[in-house]
Amino acid sequence: MTTIQNPILTGFNPDPSICRSGEDYYIAVSTFEWFPGVGIYHSKDLKNWRLVSRPLNRLSQLNMMGNPNSGGIWAPALSYSDGKFWLIYTDVKVTEGQWKDSHNYLVTCDTVDGEWSEPIHINSSGFDPSLFHDDGGKKYFLNMLWDHRVGNHNFYGIVLQEYDAEQQKLIGKKEVIFKGTDVMLTEAPHLYKLNGYYYLLTAEGGTKYDHQATIARSKNLLGPYEVHPDNPLITSMPNPRNPLQKAGHASIVQTHTDEWFLVHLTGRPLPKEGQPLLDPRGFCPLGRETAIQRLEWKNEWPYVVGGNEPSLEIQGPAIEEVKWEKENEKDDFDSQTLDLNFQTLRIPLGNEIVSLHENPGHLRIYGRESLTSKFTQGFVARRWQHFTFTAETKLAFNPNSFQQAAGLVNYYNTENWTALQITWDEEKGRVLALTTCDNFTFDQPLKDKLIEIPAHVKDVYLRVDVDTNIYHYSYSFNGENWERIPVPFYSYKLSDDYIRGGGFFTGAFVGMQCQDTSGESIPADFDYFIYKPNTNR
Repeated sequence: MTTIQNPILTGFNPDPSICRSGEDYYIAVSTFEWFPGVGIYHSKDLKNWRLVSRPLNRLSQLNMMGNPNSGGIWAPALSYSDGKFWLIYTDVKVTEGQWKDSHNYLVTCDTVDGEWSEPIHINSSGFDPSLFHDDGGKKYFLNMLWDHRVGNHNFYGIVLQEYDAEQQKLIGKKEVIFKGTDVMLTEAPHLYKLNGYYYLLTAEGGTKYDHQATIARSKNLLGPYEVHPDNPLITSMPNPRNPLQKAGHASIVQTHTDEWFLVHLTGRPLPKEGQPLLDPRGFCPLGRETAIQRLEWKNEWPYVVGGNEPSLEIQGPAIEEVKWEKENEKDDFDSQTLDLNFQTLRIPLGNEIVSLHENPGHLRIYGRESLTSKFTQGFVARRWQHFTFTAETKLAFNPNSFQQAAGLVNYYNTENWTALQITWDEEKGRVLALTTCDNFTFDQPLKDKLIEIPAHVKDVYLRVDVDTNIYHYSYSFNGENWERIPVPFYSYKLSDDYIRGGGFFTGAFVGMQCQDTSGESIPADFDYFIYKPNTNR
């Protein structure tokens, strides 16, 4: 048997929903405001995973124009039944105030990496929907029910209703089948049927450091549901020294070798030498990741092997290991399509904004709105997936106004980012400038020491070196002699836990951006992009 190291999906890969089709395993994860929506990973052995699909890749399936930060795709649920894959997802349009306006949809496909169907709107009563395929052939739709009434607890309970696949709509009566435990904030329902019991797996405690997975069972679909005698099924809350924090929001799979595993959300805080362990508990710039634990059954209840806190290392299933080809660290933009690791914000960017064809071997980005826009940014980025890594690009850009800028960006959301950009200064001409946005407070740390770009230089090389807690930008005018800019930036400021004091849901990204607030839409040409980890984790 192989040993599996956690997390299995590093970087921003939250809310895992696992399913099996024959001897293939798939995990779907949330993508929030990043487009295309949903990431689906494939494995043969539960240890080695590769990103194989982003199913919501058309505007007709997902239009997040104007969506709030950390809105968009929350907690997709992937299942396999009747010879096809079923994907349930939420598009959250409002996140602040008394309401969570969240629309739930269904798409299907015969293969995970094929073209998924147009969406069917199911309901809008709450988020974290899932679809349960009962062994009698009926299907049931579940989600948490949002209560906006002032003075009420927002998480009303888990609501269930039959779904008619022929009519493509919900039928029959809505039933609240589970109100949760006293931990509350009950969400993320997944139903399973085994040995005459319905098992209802939920998440409770919120998705920060108090997070947990709660499981209950009933002989009847509509309940009442009896909570696990040693609940929670998994949590890190009592174990602040465990490197896998925030454990919760889980789903379960039975392997073709008749073994049981639980995949769950987790976060790995940055090391805090000389600082208090608990206040604050930590910062996770890699966002919420996915880990896996082995399950065992006792008295017809599932238990995490080794206790209900997550393990960094587990024994894998009795399946021969199947490794995938290693991902290329360098993308020369010679392909017809962008690598699946790259995403844009809220909407797809058509050829009029992002092109791999106009200047072959380059990614051309036409300048659009600023990094603070929730509408149309010319920005192509990928997740931070390691605590230490280098990202590098080579850029040709000729601005003629201070309203035009292009370069390398490290980004959390519209209110938190840093950027090293080529722009224009009336006295110095083309220059390199740093711009920062820290909880919507802006600065340009180089002040009047902007870096002049020599007139003969066509291409400028830009790099960021992330070293756990700190990152620095560097530049080169020839690709060989690099100059580090002596302004340190702090990784924790690109974490869920820092943004407005915590409570956002994505993770740090690094990528290529071009803005032109003059409206002239001038282009920037990126010759390559390198993402090179300097560690295994």
